Amino acid sequence: MSVTTVPRVGAAEPESEPVVRRRIGRGVVYAILILYSLVVFVPFLWTLSTSFKTLPESLQLTFIPQNPTVQGYITAWTQLKPALPVMFFNSFLLALIVTVTNVFFGALGGYAFARLRFPGREVLFLLVLGTLMIPDQLRMVPVYQILVNLGLVTPGPQNYVGISLVMAISATSLFVMRQFFLTIPFDLEESARIDGAGFFTTFWRVLFPLARPALATVAIMSFQGTSLDAPARLVTVPLPVLHELAATDGSGRRRHGSHRHPLPVLPALVRERVVSGSRQGITPTRN
Repeated sequence: MSVTTVPRVGAAEPESEPVVRRRIGRGVVYAILILYSLVVFVPFLWTLSTSFKTLPESLQLTFIPQNPTVQGYITAWTQLKPALPVMFFNSFLLALIVTVTNVFFGALGGYAFARLRFPGREVLFLLVLGTLMIPDQLRMVPVYQILVNLGLVTPGPQNYVGISLVMAISATSLFVMRQFFLTIPFDLEESARIDGAGFFTTFWRVLFPLARPALATVAIMSFQGTSLDAPARLVTVPLPVLHELAATDGSGRRRHGSHRHPLPVLPALVRERVVSGSRQGITPTRN
């Protein structure tokens, strides 16, 4: 007669040694990441603390203000010429224009390089990628001379037109969109062609809506890059005409080497979207 042993309900089984080691390793990694995040966050806290200090006290290496004041905020919002809201608006408007042009023209050019067959396509794409190796400082003088000859470096709104033309499309946007369009099956495009759709209709009605992850990646990178690209605007536009936050140090003066993002939380909020959109264009498939 065999005896069957029934295990007790709710009895906790001892965890295996690999599981315990894995949990300990994960805890150590999390502790290191939290410590690193706190260290990286210190400059932001220091900037915030300094904003409440008086001018003489801001030169001292003290973290907590001895005589807290909000005079710096009052000066920034009431005494700057142009006003701080105007600089915010101008920077946002320029970043928005450049983002829209990069999304549209990047998608249009990426579609042409990925789906259309024409002589010299690969050579042209290599030339586009080659522009990424040219330093921005090397292009500033030629770009400035071209804008001067076109009459786009004079007092007036046309200055922003010149900046928008310079930053309207980037090689990075073309590359990201081309790589993404290569991952889309050609069967969808052929079905649209059978229904009588032309090249642009196929692009706009079929492929463009499917490229939302890549479009979001291009939009985020363009908006953030435009907000940080102060040197291009400082060279292109005279200072009396330039009323943008990214090109000043917060007191209406030119910036020299300092790159502070007006929207510091943007990279953290959209990191997952950028990563997912970039991954989908890493391994193209050709049908």
